This record gives sequence, C-alpha cells and structure tokens, in this order.
Amino acid sequence: MPAASNQFASLADFADKAGDLAATRHHLHAHPELSFEEHETARYVAERLESFGYEVARNVGGLGVVGRLSQGEGGRSIAIRADMDALPIAEATGLPYASTAPGKMHACGHDGHTTMLLGAAEYLARTRRFTGTVNLVFQPAEEAGKVSGAQAMIADGLFERFPCDAIFGLHNHPGAPAGSFLMRAGPLMAAADTVTITVTGRGGHASRPHLTIDPIVTAANLVMTLQTVVSRNVSPLETAVVTVGTIHGGTATNVIPESAELTLSVRSFSREVRETLERRIRAIAASVAEAHGARVEVDYEKGYPVVINAEPETAFATEVVTELVGAENVAVCPLIPGSEDFSYFLEHKPGCFLRLGNGEDSAILHSSKYDFNDKSLTAGAAMWARLAERFLAA
Repeated sequence: MPAASNQFASLADFADKAGDLAATRHHLHAHPELSFEEHETARYVAERLESFGYEVARNVGGLGVVGRLSQGEGGRSIAIRADMDALPIAEATGLPYASTAPGKMHACGHDGHTTMLLGAAEYLARTRRFTGTVNLVFQPAEEAGKVSGAQAMIADGLFERFPCDAIFGLHNHPGAPAGSFLMRAGPLMAAADTVTITVTGRGGHASRPHLTIDPIVTAANLVMTLQTVVSRNVSPLETAVVTVGTIHGGTATNVIPESAELTLSVRSFSREVRETLERRIRAIAASVAEAHGARVEVDYEKGYPVVINAEPETAFATEVVTELVGAENVAVCPLIPGSEDFSYFLEHKPGCFLRLGNGEDSAILHSSKYDFNDKSLTAGAAMWARLAERFLAA
C-alpha cells in the first residue's frame, strides 16, 4: 500500500465543514425512511452527488445509489458503502431536528453514515488528489433482516457494473469516544439466524394427560436441552449464542393443546460453528420430540453471514485511521454479537468494516433515545477521503 504523506486528507481539511455536515445529518435525521422505502433519501443523495460532479446510477438493487468518480490514469478502484435506511421506532429524543415521520427514526446512525460519505464525496471531487476510480455505494435496507439492500445491489450487478479492488464500510459504536476508531481483522460481527420449532402432539383434557401427547412438556424439555448446544458442542475458545426468545402454546388451563412453538435467535462468528449449531439444533429437536412421542418441524432461516474483515485491507485501514487521529484514538474492536449485511459484500470482495466511536455516553443502538454524535462527522468524512486517496495514490 502507498506510504503515508501529508498530501492526504486530514482532520484540519474538514474543520470548516463541521456545520455543513451537521446540517446535512439533521436534515436526514428529520426525514427517516424505512427499508426499501428510501425514495426521498436516495433522491437527495443522488442530487448531491451529481452537484459534486459524480457519474450517478440510481435504482441499483431497488433504491441504491452509486456515485462514480475517475481521475488520472490509475487502474485501481475502491468502493465505500454507507447505509441509508431508518427503523420503525418512535423517537423520544426531543431534539429540534427529531423525526417528522411518526413511528420512524434514525435509531442506528445511518443518517450519520450517509452524511460522512457525502462529505468525503464533496472533498474528493473538489481536490481530486487520487488516480483511479472511486465508487461510493449508498445502500438501502440494511435493516431489512431477510432480503437486504446489500443482497439486492449485488444481484443487480453492483460489482460487475462498478468494479472495485476492495470495499470498505463503517458503523458507529456507542460507548467508544467520539471520533475514535475500533479495528479488528478476521471475524467482527456475528451471523444471525432465526429458528422456528413447531412441536405437534395430541391434545386433550388436562385431567387426562395420559391420553395425550403434551407439546408443552416436550417444548419445555427442548428449551432446557437446547442449552447444551453451545456448552457441549462449541469450543470454549469460540463464541456462539442460542437464545430461545419466544414460546407459545395453549389457550386454557384445562386443555392440553395440539401444538407449541418456539423461536430461537442463533449467533456465531465462523462458518464452521454456524454449521455445527444448525446440525445440533435440528438433531436435538428431533430426538426430544421422538422421546415424547411428538412430531417436530424446524424452520431454519439463515440471516446475515459473519462479517469477516480481510487482513491486508484491515491493516491498511488501521494505518489510515492511525495517521488521521493518532494511535491513542485507535483500539481493537471486541467481537460484536450484532449482525450486518455488509458481510455479503465481503463474500465477494476483500475489504474492511470499521467502527467509529459515537461517544461514551451515547444511547445504545436501536433505542428511541439514540442520536448519532455530530462530533464524529468530521473524523468519519476525513477518514473516508484519506482512505480513498491513500488507496488510489499514484
């Protein structure tokens, strides 16, 4: 990778842009749109990119926007992604720029992510101190949970239409100092799967249980036995979670129902562990049901894969953020049990997903009290600008 130089973007280059960045974020924050509904956000982003001089593609994978800017004769290209969607949460911050859309808010900071990439876009177009191609990917529907915006953009030919050598992304991190960065090579964020287990027995009168096959008893046994999936099948050096989140069955105290249903949240940080969890959950469900004479159906829904950062790209990004904010403001990121659809991009291209501090007193993500920290905007915008310039240096 190119060596460090003072010619690349710095925090000082964005000091006088802090007000503009905050105004952009406040506008986006006040007008949140849910997954696959980001019509106005996409229009706003596309028009801003066009005003900077980017070649803009709209409706990539639905409502995705890609801005492309080429400079010089360099053959390398980089992609940087920001997500745009909000959440179905009623905002309770009381801020002057709070959501104007009832029941919707930017409770995960995607307004900040989009703002920072727009800030870097303006700087790169104005200074053009790189040689090669910058692809800025503004993605819808990160919060979709099933068929996400990343999957939709990839299916629509994102990497064929906008080739890149590597892709980078970012998420804010409540609890870490504003403007600091957290980095980790290898697995970073968990795969998230959802399992629905339906136990079918034979219903009857509660006073005559011997004439029934009780799905409640079977389900209760299954809840306890599932606790062995991690403790007795996954190495203590690995991390995994199997949580029974809901259990439903029965409508009256004097009736043994025909069926009961459990739903599980399953988290893992490697493909091997993910496969082990599925295999053992299916086997335990079948064996416990058989032991009680019941039948069982397992609906195993695969969610987002593990976010796995490539070693070279993570080392490069770590150099960039260290140059920008100093080693004292860069830390090793802990494993994060939440999931991210940026993982799909990393299955196609090498890259790195960074975390940016949102303040030690920040409300947690997906909280009605959450707000992206404006103090992190300049650090994030400067980081994206410097990373692009360094990656595409002559």
